[in-house]
Amino acid sequence: MARQKKKFNILEHELVPRHEVVPPQEAARILRELGIRPEQLPWLRVTDPVARAIGAKPGDIVRIYRKSPTSGEVVVYRYVVGY
Repeated sequence: MARQKKKFNILEHELVPRHEVVPPQEAARILRELGIRPEQLPWLRVTDPVARAIGAKPGDIVRIYRKSPTSGEVVVYRYVVGY
């Protein structure tokens, strides 16, 4: 008898901050405000488990909401790159 693997939703884990793909128009605005090109952002590989879970593709920009003990919540951005 084949043993079935249990599905685990990584997005529900308490240590994984909220991630979301930024729409293209908003991503262009954010890059313009920061005065940078997308590849100048820290990278997130398309093979990352969270990138897979949210359906991020190479070229996307991902917004991450992290909890901070000093400022409450911090928003950071990552550029999705291929393998």
